[in-house]
Amino acid sequence: MTEMHNPSIYAQLVRSLRERILDGDLKPGDAVPNIRTTRQETGYSRQTIGKALRLLAAEGLITRIPGLGYYIASDLTPHG
Repeated sequence: MTEMHNPSIYAQLVRSLRERILDGDLKPGDAVPNIRTTRQETGYSRQTIGKALRLLAAEGLITRIPGLGYYIASDLTPHG
């Protein structure tokens, strides 16, 4: 099964980042590892990483700042 057809791939990344945020490894205001770095570390596609980041943003755990990237939200109350 390819990465794009396996929803567990992005779910694993979401889970991993969520745990790092909630455990305090990534603190409010910290930059989320960018897509290039995450691709190098995981081998996941840009689309998969982007989907995971959009889901975390929808949950309110991270915030996207256009042109700068994603950052850990200052209010870490999950919305989802």
